[in-house]
Amino acid sequence: MAGDYYQTLGISRDANQDEIKRAYRRLARKYHPDVNKEPGAEDKFKEVNRAHEVLSDPEVRARYDRFGEAGVSSGGAGGYSDFGDMGGFADIFETIFSGFGGGGGAAGGTQARRRGPVRGDDLRLDLKLQFREAIFGGEKEIRIPHQESCKTCNGSGAKAGTGVKTCGTCNGTGQVRRATRTPFGSFAQVSVCPSCNGEGHVIEEKCETCGGAGRKQETKKLKITIPQGVDNGTRLRVAREGDAGVRGGTPGDLYVYLFVEEDAEFKRDGINILSELQVSYLQAILGCRIPVQTVDGDVELTIPAGTQPNTVLKLDDRGVPQLGNPVSRGDHLITIKIAIPTKVSVEERELLMQLAKLRGDATEKEGGLEGFLGKMFRG
Repeated sequence: MAGDYYQTLGISRDANQDEIKRAYRRLARKYHPDVNKEPGAEDKFKEVNRAHEVLSDPEVRARYDRFGEAGVSSGGAGGYSDFGDMGGFADIFETIFSGFGGGGGAAGGTQARRRGPVRGDDLRLDLKLQFREAIFGGEKEIRIPHQESCKTCNGSGAKAGTGVKTCGTCNGTGQVRRATRTPFGSFAQVSVCPSCNGEGHVIEEKCETCGGAGRKQETKKLKITIPQGVDNGTRLRVAREGDAGVRGGTPGDLYVYLFVEEDAEFKRDGINILSELQVSYLQAILGCRIPVQTVDGDVELTIPAGTQPNTVLKLDDRGVPQLGNPVSRGDHLITIKIAIPTKVSVEERELLMQLAKLRGDATEKEGGLEGFLGKMFRG
């Protein structure tokens, strides 16, 4: 027999869709087979998926609340919803399909809510970084909305000077039992106590600050450290900065997902940085030393004489620090682009013609200036 889907997700029966979604995401991350290799994790993951499938659909959830697992399984009690106007017979079907036996048997799926400490939910924050921030890291200040333990009542939910008392409806069990006599015998139905919502106790006077919840939505500032060398999709875990726990439970964690903005000059390839540098045809022919931009600032680069178009020159250790080992850095790879002029002055043309004659190159037959220069670059 399937367990109680609310208990599977760790939520109350009056949980809204946002609470269902949060509980599902938290548990799916915890038990996903790619993350959790412990025995039984895959089965637990399937249970969580099934519970979410049922409870996330309001219509299916209503059938489940009325008939239990039989109301949502194939060939189950979905077709019995028309019996709602038949008075006592609706109770008969409800108790049968909820798994209650005759003669006052115990409840099959409905159980009291956990009354011990409950860990707070994990939170996710997407954070954009500039290109150089991702490379060199540093501190970032963020603002994160989360559930914080109420400072007025210290998370108890009770007004100062008051406390909690045993629920008079269920006598602290968190459950109420109802017996139904039918021509087929007596059936017992156990459900969550409506007075205490399964807690077994009620607050005498609710805290005015949090309304008895023990937690309050707050937005706080937080400084986090960005390690050197992070990239798109890097996930940082900030322990105990998620939602506050309930009844003294530990806070959840905050997961920060990083997204790096593109740079106009540099691109990244793993731990290497890529860029382009345009030089004149004379600089490429004769060679030179020229300042180039790197993430560390200007560095002088040697262009060897006779450099060809699209040659890649390397600056060692000017790339990205390796994540987790910042003393090890990649390289900066620079692709050389050669600018060939489309127009030259009369003086320049005369000098080029002299050079062409010296080399024995016929510029007119070879496509003019571009042909001449192209031939020079070929040798």
